[in-house]
Amino acid sequence: MNTDRPLSKKIDATVPTAARMYDHYLGGKDNYSADREACEELDKVVPSTRRLALNNRRFLQRVVRTLATDYGIRQFLDHGSGLPTQDNVHQVAQGIDPDARVVYVDNDPMVLVHGRALLEQNDRTAVIHADLRNTDEIFSHPDTRRLIDFSQPVAALFNSVFHCIPDSDTDGPQAVVRRVTERLAPGSFMVICQLVSEDAGVRDFVTDFMDKATQGHWGRVRQEKDVAALFDGMEILEPGLVEVSTWRPDSEVETRQLSQEWIEFGGLGRLP
Repeated sequence: MNTDRPLSKKIDATVPTAARMYDHYLGGKDNYSADREACEELDKVVPSTRRLALNNRRFLQRVVRTLATDYGIRQFLDHGSGLPTQDNVHQVAQGIDPDARVVYVDNDPMVLVHGRALLEQNDRTAVIHADLRNTDEIFSHPDTRRLIDFSQPVAALFNSVFHCIPDSDTDGPQAVVRRVTERLAPGSFMVICQLVSEDAGVRDFVTDFMDKATQGHWGRVRQEKDVAALFDGMEILEPGLVEVSTWRPDSEVETRQLSQEWIEFGGLGRLP
C-alpha cells in the first residue's frame, strides 16, 4: 500500500473534482465553473447522471437508516464521503440515536473545510483528510480511535467512490475492502456501490473523460461482476446487489433510475 500519496491542501477551482461535480448534480452550491462545465460535457453522452446522483444519495440515506434501525449499528466509517449536503450520514444515524458516531474520510480539501465547519458543535462526528486507500492512517487516526470501537460492529461505507480509484493489486478496490474487513469485528457491515455499465463504449468514454478532466483522480467505470466480487465472503442482504434506486425503496412510487447507459450498482453485505 502506498502511504506516500500526497494530499493537496489547496483548493484548485480550475480542475474539476468528483466531489464537487456530485455536489452540482445534487443542486449544491459548493462547486465551480470547471465542475459545472465538466458535468455539461458528461451529460452529452450519459444524460441520466443527475438522476443517478440523486438516486444514489437517497440510497445512502435509506441504507444508513436501515443499518441504524434494523441492525442497531451505531458506528459508521464513511470512505470518500464527499461534500456535506442534506441528510448526511450523521444526521440520519443521529436522528435515530443521538449517540451514533460517524467518521467521514475524504481527500478533497474542500470537503475538509466544509465538513469541519458543519460539525464544529458535534463531538460524535469527525472529518479526516485522507486517501480512502490508506487504511492504516484512517484506522489509527486520533479521531477514528476516539469515536470508533472496533471491537464492536461498524458499518464501513464505500458509496459511489470505487470508480474514483484505479485497479491495483495493493491499492485497488478489492485490496481496500480486504484491508478494511480484516480490521472489523464480526457482524460488521459493508455498503458498496459504484458506477457501472455493461456498454463498453460508455465505460471507455466516461473513464477517459473523467481521468482527463480530474487530471488523474479517477479509476474506471466497471461492470456489475466487478462490484459483486467485492462482496466475496459476505452475506449479501436482501434485495441483493441491484441498481440502487431499487434497494428497499420507501414506497412503490419512489423515483427509479429509468435510463440504463450507466447505473449505480451495489448493496449491503454483512461480515461473518
